[in-house]
Amino acid sequence: MTGSAHATVDAANREHTRRASAGSGRALWPTAAVAAAFTLAQLVLVRPGLGLGWDETVYVSQVSGHAPASFFSAPRARGVSLLVAPVAAWSSSTALLRTYLALLSGLALFLALRAWRGLFPVRVLAFGGALFASLWVTLFYGPQAMPNYWVAVAALAAVACFLRAPTDRSALWGLAGSAALMAWMRPVDAVWATAPLLALGLARRNRRALLVLLAGLAAGAAEWVAEAYTSYGGLARRLSDGSAIQGGLGWHFAVVDQLRALGGRTLCRPCTGALPHPLVTLWWWTLPALAALALVVARRGRRPAATVLPLACAATAAFPYLFLIGYAAPRFLLPAYALLAIPVADALAHLATGPRRAQPPDHRPAPGAGGRRPALRPDRRSPRDPARRPDAPPALRPTPDPAPHPRPVLSPSRCPTASPDHRPAPRPPRRPLALVAVGAGLATHLAVQLVVLLHVVGAATAAHDAWGRTAAEMRRRGVRPPCLVTGQEAIPVGFAAGCASAATSGPNANTTEDGIIRTARRTPVATLVPAGSAPPRYARDWPSVPVGAVRLYYVVPGAAS
Repeated sequence: MTGSAHATVDAANREHTRRASAGSGRALWPTAAVAAAFTLAQLVLVRPGLGLGWDETVYVSQVSGHAPASFFSAPRARGVSLLVAPVAAWSSSTALLRTYLALLSGLALFLALRAWRGLFPVRVLAFGGALFASLWVTLFYGPQAMPNYWVAVAALAAVACFLRAPTDRSALWGLAGSAALMAWMRPVDAVWATAPLLALGLARRNRRALLVLLAGLAAGAAEWVAEAYTSYGGLARRLSDGSAIQGGLGWHFAVVDQLRALGGRTLCRPCTGALPHPLVTLWWWTLPALAALALVVARRGRRPAATVLPLACAATAAFPYLFLIGYAAPRFLLPAYALLAIPVADALAHLATGPRRAQPPDHRPAPGAGGRRPALRPDRRSPRDPARRPDAPPALRPTPDPAPHPRPVLSPSRCPTASPDHRPAPRPPRRPLALVAVGAGLATHLAVQLVVLLHVVGAATAAHDAWGRTAAEMRRRGVRPPCLVTGQEAIPVGFAAGCASAATSGPNANTTEDGIIRTARRTPVATLVPAGSAPPRYARDWPSVPVGAVRLYYVVPGAAS
């Protein structure tokens, strides 16, 4: 009988574990659906055939055999080049590279949201992921060979793993990997994004999480630091050169510049012109108010850490791009948007549904779980009880219990009450008017994001087509690999033509006029000059032809003029 009873209990426990695992798997479906929709939206709206942008050609050219490597300036890191290497190292297909990055970015978003399980309800995680994924800047840069999206999802995962680290040792691996990915992509951004985590680790003396975070940052930044000494004259020199390329780090109020960029300008430098329509920037202005509401909701729910920490990391990640550089690009704030997404989603859910109802108490408390201790049976009384003493009178001696009636063992499927740990949480009450208002606001927001995204994709397509026409004209004029391109937009045009690129001034300066003249004596050279502008001294006697908004000056050694 005892063996069969234990077998029944073991079977019930196994069934309970299986159902709990199945429930956990089902809980991942909302976030997986968001990640899948994000991937599909990239492939449909941004399109895999979209050509490589200026910065993309720099990163891809480092590992591609299509063209010589472009000049790699001090602020850049090799993370993106290594990320695209599995495709770019053997194929020059832009469509294949875009598809690869879209799939990878969707998987990264799913993993980042999954790291937050248990810290927020699943519906809030899915909602937050949808808010972040639906931004035009997220959709546009998700399939691009650029570092900012990867810093964003890594920062989102790192904060969640840091919060879970004290009670979940497996989260330490996620913390190390996320920190390494951030530093691998952009080391300086990684330090800004994790500054609150480092401060909190020191304040609470959480040595284990702090050491893991520092180890991850060091592992990711190791190559960048080593390259600083081998190619840039030391770490301090590389940081100084990076600051100079970005216009000199100092107090610059770039908030208005970021607002101008939200209208669809991928790079706002110099950032002049009128602000976009207020409807385009309305969502940006609501973020501080929703963040404040998220703090109130978290305080009332007695779970402030899960909200305060991502908001603090979002603030530090955005600070240098709002107040320390004199130009703007929407992609710079992607880490801040990712970290804001879940607290903002929690605030919007609170507006639409109200506070969550408290879960009804369990009427069968277990010892040590906060409930009362069960009363002692007569045969289990304390040894100090007089009834248990050998010389106790018969009146005080306990009477034996009658034989218990056999009670059927209920399987988990027939149990009248579910386990306290797996009872479904009661749904919060809905607020019809607030729900309609939030839904209308979100619908308007999505429509605005779609319009801006289509505008950005159209502008990028036009620019890539212009670069392609210039490269085709160069080939017709005899400028074919091996060759060199200088001047206006030399980097993307040179990559499209399979040529090296060079500049005598600016952030990408890597040669001199005398060096270009020497190169022109043995290989074809093309110089691109804005229409109406004078060519550089070395190209004044070269033949030229107008190509769109530029004039192409070229020389082909050994060919007739």
